[in-house]
Amino acid sequence: MRTELVSEPGDVQRPNEDFASVALPASGQGGVLVALDGVTPPTGPTGCLHSVPWFTARLGGALTELAVSLPDVPLAEVLSRAIVRTAKTHGEGCDLSHPRTPQATVVIARWSPESVEYLVLSDSALLVEAADGTVSAVLDDRLSRLPRAFLATAALVDANLRNKEGGFFTAAADPSVAGRAVTGVLPRSSVRGLLALTDGAARWVEKFHEGGWGDCCTFVRKEGPQALVDRVRERERADAERRTWLGGSKTHDDATVVYVEWGGGL
Repeated sequence: MRTELVSEPGDVQRPNEDFASVALPASGQGGVLVALDGVTPPTGPTGCLHSVPWFTARLGGALTELAVSLPDVPLAEVLSRAIVRTAKTHGEGCDLSHPRTPQATVVIARWSPESVEYLVLSDSALLVEAADGTVSAVLDDRLSRLPRAFLATAALVDANLRNKEGGFFTAAADPSVAGRAVTGVLPRSSVRGLLALTDGAARWVEKFHEGGWGDCCTFVRKEGPQALVDRVRERERADAERRTWLGGSKTHDDATVVYVEWGGGL
């Protein structure tokens, strides 16, 4: 079995707000991957005493531990419990009802000899490579389907869309958002690889159009996760002046890639 993980900050002067882990239980049966993309808040109050990296480290750690130690608990329930656990660590000085309380997108995958379970919440991606080599993208595309005018200002987003019906959902302090995630279960025999990408790494497909999701999976299998992040950084630097693809997006974003591949001639 092959597992590789890369996570790089978009700006070396700022902490990486992503989180990634791969856990292989001591039993040797199955495993778990977790990838979180912390949501960078705009300038202004968040109602919280803690940073986004503080939050993603605790939520990611809770998700990893619970997904491994509770193999019979569905991933949506694992996420719900992890959110509750993390919320309790904030303390009384944090207003967890604030729309900008620390939050993150979520990808979780858990595999056993019999099955592969997955969960995706918000705009990170999970690519599933089937035994025949075809690749399917598991996406929560609610944010991308919103009219751009609805996203014109942070105030509009917070008031009308963030963790609201008709908008989009992230993991913050409300455990009920776990029920909004995209989830599923596949036979383990039908899957030969998994690739989790935060949106900073998914720019390879979504912003720079280097190829489709299948091409992305092939690139990582052949060249490795670091090569994917390096290629994204090259394209970001080339685009910094032209702003052809990134528009109003930040030039460099935190980028995380988690790759899992099983044997079988790959």
